[in-house]
Amino acid sequence: MTVAVHPLASPWGRFHLYSFLIDAPELAIVDTGIASSPAEGLAPALGALGRRIEDVRWILLTHGHIDHVGGAHALWERTGRKAEIVIHEADAPMLRSRRAHVEEYLDGRGRYLGDPDGEAKQSASAQAVIAGELEPTVLVSGGETLSLGGDVTVRVHAIPGHTPGSVAFEIDGQGDVFVGDAVQIHGAANGFPGFTDPSAYRDSLVRLRDGIRPERLHLGHPYRTASGESHGVVLDREQARAALQQSLDIEARVGAAAHACLEHGLRDTDSPYSPFEPVAEALGYAGDPTLEPSPFFTSMHGYRRQHHA
Repeated sequence: MTVAVHPLASPWGRFHLYSFLIDAPELAIVDTGIASSPAEGLAPALGALGRRIEDVRWILLTHGHIDHVGGAHALWERTGRKAEIVIHEADAPMLRSRRAHVEEYLDGRGRYLGDPDGEAKQSASAQAVIAGELEPTVLVSGGETLSLGGDVTVRVHAIPGHTPGSVAFEIDGQGDVFVGDAVQIHGAANGFPGFTDPSAYRDSLVRLRDGIRPERLHLGHPYRTASGESHGVVLDREQARAALQQSLDIEARVGAAAHACLEHGLRDTDSPYSPFEPVAEALGYAGDPTLEPSPFFTSMHGYRRQHHA
């Protein structure tokens, strides 16, 4: 049985957040946007497809970031609390606790941003855009198969790197693969790829390219090429392979610059990229490193931890 897949866009400031409907006998939504997304994006989009948000039976979360799990509680409520909520065990704390998002900020990029109000801002953001704290009903670690009714099954692949608990959901037999933010290419609005574990990120890209081999790759955001053009959020087989290779090539350049900087020793400067100013110079990166979610500092901190491991 071949099932239809539909991207569902929800508004968020100047951008849209993307979820996906797997139109199986048991309806599944991949990622949920923020607190307002179920009402403002998902419900009307599903209605236009002749589906009801109340009939969703699976909420599949590719990872724990705020713009992917923020709407989970609101969507679950709209289903009469009947939907199964699936997330990797490593990212489950981000679903269970708003405070976990603040701690992630403080433990990573917040160390470099130098914002005295950073913790308060992160707390306010988590309160505003996460609909509620929620206990998952299905914890996965990779290798599981989920039945969406009839003969429709979805396989779970662990693809850590962007976050420790990033996963891909693959519709068996038709090659639709949903990866959230695990394939960064040149990043989205910030123009820089973001990942917490560079080694795991590389390994996951190789696994996607050489092992999983998507027929269609469904991305969490319209990530960009080197020229700044959007890839869109649904890539065919050739586009997917190209995006995966580009992501590997870009990470190699970023990694080389980061390791050179770390070998010479970090120095604080007046640059907004401090203490990684040499990395920005080597890459010709002129984006705003303070624009949340600050992927420049997230990735640099990942290389720093790797360097000292």
